[in-house]
Amino acid sequence: MEFFVKSGSPEKQKTGCLIVGVFESRKLSAPAQQIDDISEGYINSIVKRGDMEGKFGQTLLLHSVPGTSCDRVLLVGCGKEREFDAIKYKKICGKVIKLLNETGATDAINSLPLLNVKGQELYSKVRFAVEAANDSLYVFDQLKSEKPETRRPLRKMTLFIESRGDLPEGEKAIKHATSITAGQSLTRDLANLPGNICNPTYLANKAEELAKEYSSITTNILDESELKEMGAGAFVSVSQGSDEPGKLICMEYNGGTKGDKPLVFVGKGITFDTGGISLKPGAKMDEMKFDMGGAASVFGLIKSVAEMGLPINVIGVVAAAENMPSGNASRPGDVVTSLSGQTIEILNTDAEGRLVLCDALTYIDKYDPEIVIDVATLTGAVIVALGHEASGVMSNNNALANEIETASEMATDRVWRLPIWDEYHEQLKSNVADFTNLGGMPAGSITAGCFLAKFTKKYRWAHIDIAGTAWKSGAEKGATGRPVPLLSQIVINRAK
Repeated sequence: MEFFVKSGSPEKQKTGCLIVGVFESRKLSAPAQQIDDISEGYINSIVKRGDMEGKFGQTLLLHSVPGTSCDRVLLVGCGKEREFDAIKYKKICGKVIKLLNETGATDAINSLPLLNVKGQELYSKVRFAVEAANDSLYVFDQLKSEKPETRRPLRKMTLFIESRGDLPEGEKAIKHATSITAGQSLTRDLANLPGNICNPTYLANKAEELAKEYSSITTNILDESELKEMGAGAFVSVSQGSDEPGKLICMEYNGGTKGDKPLVFVGKGITFDTGGISLKPGAKMDEMKFDMGGAASVFGLIKSVAEMGLPINVIGVVAAAENMPSGNASRPGDVVTSLSGQTIEILNTDAEGRLVLCDALTYIDKYDPEIVIDVATLTGAVIVALGHEASGVMSNNNALANEIETASEMATDRVWRLPIWDEYHEQLKSNVADFTNLGGMPAGSITAGCFLAKFTKKYRWAHIDIAGTAWKSGAEKGATGRPVPLLSQIVINRAK
């Protein structure tokens, strides 16, 4: 779908549908009031009859409203005006797109960016409207023999803004939003693909495709034999159990000045996780195709940044492997030597993500990074702690943690910081190696972060655990594309 920004009077526009807001207690927004004036009280007469109360999420589609040039007017309930924030705004914007996509209107004018959204300026309102629209229209149907078709899909959305002077800011917001959602769509596509298609080799090929698509991206791929030769024993201890060879995939986006320190993002890419010898229960094991959600989000970020053409250097590193049980698989009790030289006692082969990540986090020191952020569906414990609303964040640097929290608020892609105090490291003690890969049930997400922290002492680092936010279960089973908006916001803020 195409998006445009425009200033002027929404009520005078010829369009398939005009979207206007109504607040609770039947209070018309300014654009709705303009429609009411031009239609000689038609909107108010409907509202007074009780067909539209303005409750959050309520909608009412009107046809042939007197005095207007539009085919339809969609009244949207925005709830209490003083509580209308960015989260509610995005939900409304996504809902109206889904509704209009079923009406036959091929174009629409959205006046919702003219509303006061708590704490948000023009840029955010336009960007969030586009992000919500693209998110609601995403469909994963690559593997269906018959693809569903929308009869007359919505093809054009015009977002109304206050004045012509705001057009450049609005156009920038559209550019950023379409770039971010392009990255999100790639992330969702990769994560939604089953493990028999999306394996480490598939991801390596996808990285090479990105390098061909964007001249600003170069790709370097290390295969399992190279990793073994260089001493990445923790990584190989996971990948060796599968017939599919592991890969360390490095994508470099060179948008900044040569010599500028890059922002480095590392993604856990376990393309399918059986648990290895510590085999998972069968129930919901199909969802373990999503265990490469961190890797998928790094792919999405690189695409997003390349689409925006940001003047900054960004490196995306993906540690891709399958975790399978076989005669070659690691056993509980095995001791392996990581790329850093530190030895690890493997107490549980289902705590494998941290094993591939720790060697990747050692490898990326070669880039002399400005900051390092790893992203991983690392622990089920983070879901117990935070549910599915927020991703968990741990960091060895307060300024970086604050930067991530600020970006999360700006992008409405929420996070919550967890501690990695020295006391938690006690749970990783081993009497046969330097430490174990498992800290036990208490504070499971935190001890996983503590494990990674042992490999990140040379740079400013943060870990984002997205096990609760990267995908949905049940009837809506599928990848969410998070935290691509958050990661993109971090880079946007840095590029400024």
